[in-house]
Amino acid sequence: MKLRSVFVGLLLGITTSGYAQKAGLVHYVNTLQGTNSKHELTRGNTYPTTALPFGMHTWTPQTGKNGDGWKYQYFKDKIRGFQQAHQCSSWSNDYAVFSLMPGIDQLQVAEDARELAFSHADEVARPDYYQVKFKNQISTEMAPTERGAHLRFSYPKGHKSFLVLDGYTNISGVTIDAKRKKISGYVNNGRGFKPGFKSFFVMYFDQPIKKFGTWENRKNTVNADSTSAEGLGKGAWLEFAPGSTVQVKVASSYISPEQAELNLSRELGAAKKLEQTQAKAAAVWNESLGKIQVEGGTEADKATFYSCFFRASLFSRKFYELDEKGQPYYFSPYDGKVHQGYMFTDTGFWDTFRAQFPLNALLHPEMHGRYMNAMLDAYDQCGWLPSWSFPSEAGSMIGNHAISLFADAWVKGIRSFDPERALKAYLHEANNKGPWGPANGREGWKEYYQLGFVPYPKYRESTAKTLEYAYDDFCGYQLATLTGNKFFADVFSRNMYNYRNVYDKSTGFMRGRDENGNWTKNFDPVEWGGPFTEGNAWHYQWSVFQDTQGLINLMGGEQAFTKKLDSVFSGPNTVKTGTYGGMIHEMTEMVMANMGQYAHGNQPIQHMVFLYNYANEPWKAQYHARNVMAKLYDATENGYPGDEDQGQTSSWYVLSALGFYSVTPGVDEYVFGSPAFNKTTVNLENGKQFTIIANGNSKENVYIQSAMLNGKPYTRNYIRHEDLLKGGTLIFEMGPKPNTSRGLLAEDKPFSLTAIK
Repeated sequence: MKLRSVFVGLLLGITTSGYAQKAGLVHYVNTLQGTNSKHELTRGNTYPTTALPFGMHTWTPQTGKNGDGWKYQYFKDKIRGFQQAHQCSSWSNDYAVFSLMPGIDQLQVAEDARELAFSHADEVARPDYYQVKFKNQISTEMAPTERGAHLRFSYPKGHKSFLVLDGYTNISGVTIDAKRKKISGYVNNGRGFKPGFKSFFVMYFDQPIKKFGTWENRKNTVNADSTSAEGLGKGAWLEFAPGSTVQVKVASSYISPEQAELNLSRELGAAKKLEQTQAKAAAVWNESLGKIQVEGGTEADKATFYSCFFRASLFSRKFYELDEKGQPYYFSPYDGKVHQGYMFTDTGFWDTFRAQFPLNALLHPEMHGRYMNAMLDAYDQCGWLPSWSFPSEAGSMIGNHAISLFADAWVKGIRSFDPERALKAYLHEANNKGPWGPANGREGWKEYYQLGFVPYPKYRESTAKTLEYAYDDFCGYQLATLTGNKFFADVFSRNMYNYRNVYDKSTGFMRGRDENGNWTKNFDPVEWGGPFTEGNAWHYQWSVFQDTQGLINLMGGEQAFTKKLDSVFSGPNTVKTGTYGGMIHEMTEMVMANMGQYAHGNQPIQHMVFLYNYANEPWKAQYHARNVMAKLYDATENGYPGDEDQGQTSSWYVLSALGFYSVTPGVDEYVFGSPAFNKTTVNLENGKQFTIIANGNSKENVYIQSAMLNGKPYTRNYIRHEDLLKGGTLIFEMGPKPNTSRGLLAEDKPFSLTAIK
């Protein structure tokens, strides 16, 4: 209970900083942040992830039925298992899952029958350690490694002690070796896998197995004394001496049973007690979270920051393993073969190109460089660049944002990959439609080239696609220009202004157009769907990441532009459900936020508050950035304003709390908002430090009065990546009223393709 009390104290603002500093930054993290979610309303759609940074496997308690994407919901009061998990979205479920669940007195294998009641007051949820004590006095603890976990089940004295292994939703196999206190096996569950996919697991117990057997979870039949089973939903059960305390070390591999054993030996072999594994995990997290050290603000502010930073540090997940010589290799989810090198998965670029990957590029450049090559290897193995990997390519959402990652990496000095190889892969992506979802290649690619836009209603979400294709083509142009490739620069430059073709001056909005160029009839900017993706015209008005100045010109100049920005917040939070036919959770969340048409719970508008910097009203970006952070985020179970989405919504908070944001990935600039803390130190991978000091910062003093970079006056509304990498100090003087004369020169404005007049 001490750890739980400490976290509650943090949220209440109780001064516990001495304890937190001694215990490390990991104690600020609440992995229950965002777990109070359901289909109709999401507050993050997260689960209490027990894992290491970017770990291949994670672990979590399970309140939902097998196969339910809402695997843990805070409002429920029963747990039915402790899962190996990988889920990055409730909407896409999970894969390679199996679970363990303790029980007493009588063997109960069925998931509804075996679930146990608990209270959140008896729960500790941190990245390095999860613990819950059930109402029947069974205690479960977990501590993570990259490819496994250390668990402990403590049973009440005088009660029979059972443990059930559930094979989850598809084919599984188990083998029990009671003499060696071991269970091994595999699971094969999830979507879109190549033949041969299995997640092999092995687990060792530290207590004698008294009785055992197998079972299956379709009819819940039990076979006593059976040592092996294979088929749909096969599992195992064990009985230990009454009142036992049982530790189990478990690890998994996508490559082979032998590699699973090696993973366990390497990551857990030396640990005799769970506390040892937990201490190592805490040390790893403290080092990772220590890449950004914040000072000032309340303890609750720090809890929010580090809880978000934790969530931003999970994706993309490592999908590679280390052989006996320590060399990386992996089972490819793309071609079903084993390859040498690095592979990563579990992310959707439509969400994460905006902030999560730029944050990785800043803090984890070596890993990010490996990721670039992994994307090209995926292209070689399946014929397409990734867009939504889980763990193979699903093609979900829209756009071809792998090129955004390539361009952003290159412009920021991460040059681990062959740029011509990336450009060729992107050209194929932009000129074909693949066999999977909308973002696997391009829907409407011919019309996009011929007409300059994707026509509606011939193609769903056509205006959103036009806008995002144009940005992606800019990224292709940018990478080609930076690497001196005139052919590709010429090819992609032809279409990067196509956003102009879906702007209707008569209404002042982006709109849908048919094949004949006619605007969609009965237009209403608050109507969702149709030519837009999970949003409306108010949201997609701003999706011209590459050319904000060009958008300003289209809209009639800076005053018209900022007036329209203001209207996003000042207008009514009205919703018309449009082609969705009913309220979807994104609509509900926008209405609940009560910030007009600003829908921060979904990605398309998340960069919008920073656009004031392009139109001579940067102080409004400062106000709105701080307001969004304060109003829509905290470290509780209700901590997000919508889907967290593979670290993106968390990364928005982390970057914004530093005082800037990546409006245009593919450009080496971060656009200013307002720093959330008095002092922030970024410990860079190159060994240098960049410090951001906000003198006089407070909840009222959100406005930048002046700035100094390394002792020299600094008037720009952005900072370059290279300035951060050099190390140094950026000092802001903060105040309660806007400085309306700062940052107004042409050279103070961030990048746009169109020249600033």
